[in-house]
Amino acid sequence: MPDRATGRQFALNQWGLVSLVFGLVLICYWPALHGVRLWDDSAHITRPALQSWTGLWRIWTELGATQQYYPVLHTAFWIEHRLWGDATIGYHLVNLVWHATSVCLLAGLLRHLWIAPGRYLGKGPRSHLIPAGTEWLAAVVFAIHPVCAESVAWISEQKNTLSLLFYLLSAITYFKYCDSRRSSSYAGALIFFILALGTKSVTATLPAAILVVLWWKNGGLSWRRDVLPLLPWFCVGLAAGSLTAWVERAFIGAEGNRFDLSLVERTLLAGRVVWFYFFKLIWPADVAFFYPHWDVRAEAHGWIGYSSAAVVCTVILWALRGRTRGLLAGWLLFAGSLFPALGFFNVYPFTFSYVADHFQYLASVSFISAVVGGAGLLVARFSPWGMRLAKATAVILVAGLAIMTVRQSRLYRDDETLFRATVDRVPTSWMAHHILAFSLAKKPGHRTEAIAEYRAALRLNPEFPDSHLGLGVEVAATPAGRAEAVAEYERALTLRPDYAEAHNALGVELARTGEHLSEAITHYERALRIKPDFVEAQLNLANALMKMPGRNEEAFGHYVEALRLRPNYAQAHSDFADALSALPGKAEEAVAQYREALRLNPDSAAIHFRFANTLVHLPGRLAEAVSNYETVLRLKPDFAEAHANYANALANQGGHDAAVLAHYETALRIDPALPWVHLNLALYLSRIPGREAEAVRHGEEAVRLKPDYLDAYNGLAIIFAQQGRWDEAKTSWEKALSVDPNYQTARQNLDLLERMKKR
Repeated sequence: MPDRATGRQFALNQWGLVSLVFGLVLICYWPALHGVRLWDDSAHITRPALQSWTGLWRIWTELGATQQYYPVLHTAFWIEHRLWGDATIGYHLVNLVWHATSVCLLAGLLRHLWIAPGRYLGKGPRSHLIPAGTEWLAAVVFAIHPVCAESVAWISEQKNTLSLLFYLLSAITYFKYCDSRRSSSYAGALIFFILALGTKSVTATLPAAILVVLWWKNGGLSWRRDVLPLLPWFCVGLAAGSLTAWVERAFIGAEGNRFDLSLVERTLLAGRVVWFYFFKLIWPADVAFFYPHWDVRAEAHGWIGYSSAAVVCTVILWALRGRTRGLLAGWLLFAGSLFPALGFFNVYPFTFSYVADHFQYLASVSFISAVVGGAGLLVARFSPWGMRLAKATAVILVAGLAIMTVRQSRLYRDDETLFRATVDRVPTSWMAHHILAFSLAKKPGHRTEAIAEYRAALRLNPEFPDSHLGLGVEVAATPAGRAEAVAEYERALTLRPDYAEAHNALGVELARTGEHLSEAITHYERALRIKPDFVEAQLNLANALMKMPGRNEEAFGHYVEALRLRPNYAQAHSDFADALSALPGKAEEAVAQYREALRLNPDSAAIHFRFANTLVHLPGRLAEAVSNYETVLRLKPDFAEAHANYANALANQGGHDAAVLAHYETALRIDPALPWVHLNLALYLSRIPGREAEAVRHGEEAVRLKPDYLDAYNGLAIIFAQQGRWDEAKTSWEKALSVDPNYQTARQNLDLLERMKKR
């Protein structure tokens, strides 16, 4: 009975600690729960093309379908998208659950390992090597350490939290195998290891970590007992790591001058990286999303001390192994877990910095465990008073780390918040400037600041094509910015000739005036050869082809392809409708496309406007056109052209004189430089007794605003003729002919005027 009661109390205590861990994790990361997608989250969270059952198959079978070939990770994202779609809180909660669960598993693993063995794990008398409860302190420190914030608060790094979960499950199951020698435990451990590799290949270090732990526990290694069972693991891990390295180079771009380092340079870099992470874990101040990008070639000669210190540290700990193996084991586990991120292998993030907090998420487990475990051994020697002091210190440590992590997790609300903080802490980070610019560009009224940030990014790294593209897009929207935009797009393509987005953007700019349509079409076609599923390029190409004589059918093919790739793309339906409405006999097809566009985007004033412009020319659809114009004006009351076209429609209905005049006048108050509105108002006023002078004034304003506006000259002449001002009418028609001698309407009216005079 006492044993049963003790066991029950132990279980209750453990569940209490589990609840504490989950509570602490939730508190520390609460500010990040409602954070939106950051930076490259959209590249990892299930892409639209991968959201179907076919997409799930592609995740496993097609290299390049996902940004990195981590099929287990992307299957998890695929499932999560099925559950809550684009609601980011779901992804954040899952990340917190994986992290908190891993923390609890870590506590269990440490409890198992921190028990003194007899001859081998699980055999012989067992007693605590390290004070009971220390394992939970180590786990809690890991749970709330600020360097983990990047992995837990950033959705993309679910690869870290989920891979660690599988990593720990594999380790726990393997040590059970060491205890029991059951093949089922071995198979289970191997399956968990493969799942970890399918989530993030850095977990390939697990078999080496297991050997270090076995050496620490037993004082030596047996080839048959310890090494041989893990040989298949090393092979699987090596294969996974090699595949990841190849994918990084072939699909992500981890190659080029920045990665062209000698072995000596890489070795010196590794020493620098190890100590950076070491001190960041000890003193996690100024944690940043991006750290400074070291110039290895310029600085490496000064890093000999780092590499030398790492070697000396290893030698000293080896010499002390007889007295304490734990220090050496902890050091080897820390450095070994970091090995894939030390610079010996190329990974794309090295473009931005050779260090990142998420690189050391796995390694921090062994470091924190070793430090806390070592502290526990020292504390065990203290007097009761010293024990109380140690416990108070632990509470202060946990509280301090928790506060720092809460502050850090607040930054993960959105790109602007995160990268403003990054720029403040690391002003030399060109990538932080770039992402900040990108986030600002999406906000109305921040174009000037976005341009400044893009320029800052390019001053720091003038060879980043994405910044040239982003700068081009922003300056293109400014007065007189076209030439600079074209130059930026061309520079981006010089740096990256296969940059589909830059080809598309250059095409858009070339097509803007209609003078370079052929060149624009060429760039759209290049973009599609590079990226066949580039929906925006398909749509832009279709729109450009519609402006080319005899290429309507070709354009229709691209509209159809754009809609096949993205059936719910409202803009594609709308543009297709515009194209159809311009062709004889296609009006009803255009109406169907407009209706679908409005079903998908019912609050688009632009689509309602163009739909109304089509309806107004169809028999029996005038009332529907009027209704759509009214919707436009409800959505966008300052839409001058909509006021004018609404006035035209009301005029055609008849009986709305006051409303017609009011909407013409409103249109001109909003934009007085619309010559066609002046003309329409002039013609309408000419029918109203007593408003003749106003009619003339608006007609004259139309030709003043646009001296080559033939219809304005004709309309003004008609108004003069209605008032019996024949000479002025004649002068106006003659001016029209001076602009275009082939303007038959003016010529016919002049002939009619001469015949009337002869009578």
